[in-house]
Amino acid sequence: MLHQVIEILNTAIFFYAISVSMAYVILAILSARALHLYLRKNKFVDHNVTLTSPYAPSVSLIAPAYNEEKTIVENIRSLMSIHYNNFEIIIVNDGSKDTTMQTMIDAYNLKKVDFFVNDQIPCKHIRGVYKSTNKAHRKLVVVDKENGGKADALNAGINISQYDLITCIDVDCIIEQDAILKMVKPFMEEKDHVIATGGVIRIANSCVIEDGRLLHAKIPESIIPRFQVVEYLRAFLMGRMAWSKLNGLLLISGALGFFDKKIVVACGGYNHNTVGEDMELVVRMRRYMSDNKKPYKVVYIPDPLCWTEAPADYKILGRQRNRWMRGTMETLWMHKSLFMNPKYGLLGVLSYPFWMFFEWLAPIIEFFGLLYFLFLVFLGYSNWHFFLILFATVYFFAITISILALVFEEFSYRQYKKHSDILKLIGTAMVEPLIYHPRTVWWGLKGNLDKFKGKQAWGDMTRAGFQKKVIKSETPS
Repeated sequence: MLHQVIEILNTAIFFYAISVSMAYVILAILSARALHLYLRKNKFVDHNVTLTSPYAPSVSLIAPAYNEEKTIVENIRSLMSIHYNNFEIIIVNDGSKDTTMQTMIDAYNLKKVDFFVNDQIPCKHIRGVYKSTNKAHRKLVVVDKENGGKADALNAGINISQYDLITCIDVDCIIEQDAILKMVKPFMEEKDHVIATGGVIRIANSCVIEDGRLLHAKIPESIIPRFQVVEYLRAFLMGRMAWSKLNGLLLISGALGFFDKKIVVACGGYNHNTVGEDMELVVRMRRYMSDNKKPYKVVYIPDPLCWTEAPADYKILGRQRNRWMRGTMETLWMHKSLFMNPKYGLLGVLSYPFWMFFEWLAPIIEFFGLLYFLFLVFLGYSNWHFFLILFATVYFFAITISILALVFEEFSYRQYKKHSDILKLIGTAMVEPLIYHPRTVWWGLKGNLDKFKGKQAWGDMTRAGFQKKVIKSETPS
């Protein structure tokens, strides 16, 4: 009987591994095709035409801020340098315990003003709305409110906002100046109703940033952010690009996402009961459109439009990944009726099952697969020759996928110009499965355990802040 059980488990693990591998291969092929078409379509496009277009939508940029005193001034400068005509910037101070609010008041000459608040979505008490006495900062609106979490802060920003589209961004990000021009384009072009667009997130650690602008992209000096560079390239260029082409995208990163405000309000805004509010909102908006039998699209933009400071130590990074896992679990549970439900088309029969089996359950299956192997070793059932072949196959497949993502980057936007930077990323990709991946499995497993224990906290995300660096005169090799 034990032999039969082992055979069944071996077969199940084998087919799961094959399914994961095939899924990534298919996504890579779809991403390559979608990226090629996007680059060819936009090769000669002048996005500045949108600046003068009467059809260009108005945009409200909403950025929650909690204990961001180290980066808040630079980040607001970045937002104010964006090239677009009809937009406003809404910074929501979510009851910060440090000097975030006072720092903004001093840096931008803010004064409390009378301001109409449309209470269409419930949120914590708004203590005041501030605007600058300097006309150069007339697009800036700062909201001071009681602490309620990121979702509550975003809802407060939506209530304050005046425009057609809302973009919810992380205040710790550096946004490219032409970000809005590119992100609103699908809202103007697509035949179906575009309800949301998302953009690529890149790692800003060690990059040269001055006055809220990224001047020079550099590979992170620390290995931990460098691991995340490879991870982000793989996720954005080889994952979300494919799902966007299929119109099955479930997640738009909270660091940079554009949404149709009317649909967001109709859906009730951001959910306070999850730490994965960005993913949950996208799924709820998609359900809303399907339930009302309205054709729609969620579009992904592959341009590198947003740069964020990644956690530089394992403790803080672990908290982030723990929260991501709990947010995924909460969203999947809240929308469990989607599972294999043909009523919701691709969303129900493909996107939801993929996230369930390959995002949520993957670390659990991988961890217990390791325990299972150790159990076989203990019983003397292990086949070391077969194990080494399987390990080598999985390892080389993993680094092939990562290097393929680097190839996509190199032949598309090529943010890292020096050959030495590419070699560093290839080296990082080669050690990632051995050093970094086991930690992500553990963080995912711990996220599952913490969720079942009822943990709801975000966890502190201490940031070093963006530091100005001198660009040395050098010729890219």
